[in-house]
Amino acid sequence: MPILQTILTFLIVFAVGGSICAVAQILIIRTKLTPARILVIFLCAGILLETVGAFSYMRSFAHSGVTVPILGFGAALAKGAIEGAKQYGFMGAFSGGLTATAMGIGVAVFASFLVTLVFKPKTK
Repeated sequence: MPILQTILTFLIVFAVGGSICAVAQILIIRTKLTPARILVIFLCAGILLETVGAFSYMRSFAHSGVTVPILGFGAALAKGAIEGAKQYGFMGAFSGGLTATAMGIGVAVFASFLVTLVFKPKTK
């Protein structure tokens, strides 16, 4: 029985993450919004969902299907800011979000560096 539960979890993660990406793609195709603006909209949506407490319910259902896209990054920023404000006051709200997401940002920067060593980036 655990294998069926694992397969079901994978399907849920794939469906939710894919749906989020599909919504972004539809916004790119059907509107005049730039990808950068769509990214900011999704980031702010993640912050809003974490602030009102809805993101934890989404995370318990969809796991990494909702935490890996930019929604999860926005939620992590908000959660870190909230925890930082509770622990350190007003200034903790600013440092908490960065502390909560520092490892992910560091890995992204390091991975980008490794990719530039392998490939020759060119500008258009």
